[in-house]
Amino acid sequence: MFLTLLLLLLFPTVCTAQRLTLVEMNCENFFNTRHDSLKQDTEFLPEGSRRWTPMRYWRKVRDIAQALLACDDTPPDLVALTEVENDSVMRDLCRRSPLRNAGYHYLMTESSDVRGIDVALLYQPTAFRPVCYDYISVMPPKKNMRTTRDILYVKGETLSGTLHVFVVHAPSRYGGEKESRPYRLAVAHKLAEAIAAIGEARIVVAGDFNDYANSPAMRFLNDIGLHNLTADKRGSNGAKGTYRYKGEWRSVDHVLASPSMAEKLDTAYIFAPLFLLEDEPKYGGKRPLRTYNGYRYTGGTSDHLPLVVRFHRLGGTISDNH
Repeated sequence: MFLTLLLLLLFPTVCTAQRLTLVEMNCENFFNTRHDSLKQDTEFLPEGSRRWTPMRYWRKVRDIAQALLACDDTPPDLVALTEVENDSVMRDLCRRSPLRNAGYHYLMTESSDVRGIDVALLYQPTAFRPVCYDYISVMPPKKNMRTTRDILYVKGETLSGTLHVFVVHAPSRYGGEKESRPYRLAVAHKLAEAIAAIGEARIVVAGDFNDYANSPAMRFLNDIGLHNLTADKRGSNGAKGTYRYKGEWRSVDHVLASPSMAEKLDTAYIFAPLFLLEDEPKYGGKRPLRTYNGYRYTGGTSDHLPLVVRFHRLGGTISDNH
């Protein structure tokens, strides 16, 4: 059921920029330091196994904000975030970090993930005005599959018309890629159902799919007409993917688009500045500077690098008529 947003009188209507910029980022366990009695979040508490203190938390809030601001000359219009715990961390990120003057608003899921992990969409009201949003639940395809993150769906108005945005965080490969593959395929099929209900439109799908571009789930999404805008994209400082494991760069984060949106693509790349990287002692080169290496605190921003996608768009104003 759609949750209608009464935003028409709340935000400015004019924006003269000629492009729309979207950033996707996995925030690597972006938890606050307070226990949610309904979730399994105790390892990310001051007394938990990771010693997740307020000082460490606020450093992570600051570092995520700085990474998003550094992606472009101006704050991105849309930011798809995964691995965020709840509304409080999003409020801190938007109102109590270097992002506080950027004017962001946000929407996020409230899914049944056992750890409390959700996804969120930050947006600039002058560039994207939500009309409605929904949480799309993914029913487990097998009895032993634990509940996973909901898909966030947001319909909004941009300078060039209506845009439909989906934010996805598919199940991990825990237990093996082949064994966990049906879980990610279930997310892909649920996403396909939602897209089919929309029909031909401007659609963007962003998030952590926990799959490579040639995986069965990603190939299925390609077969239904979505274009992978970030497949094989690279970044500076040797980054050949958004994630590095045992010396190998691969991308599990993706930004997909319908044909009508893909034709508006200006550029897409992995954002890999030196402050998000560290030396890889065993395999050489660089890797993402993560917050934790196992249970050892390393003080980095995330184990994933952000994706930046810029679209061409027409000038004008966001209409007051939807």
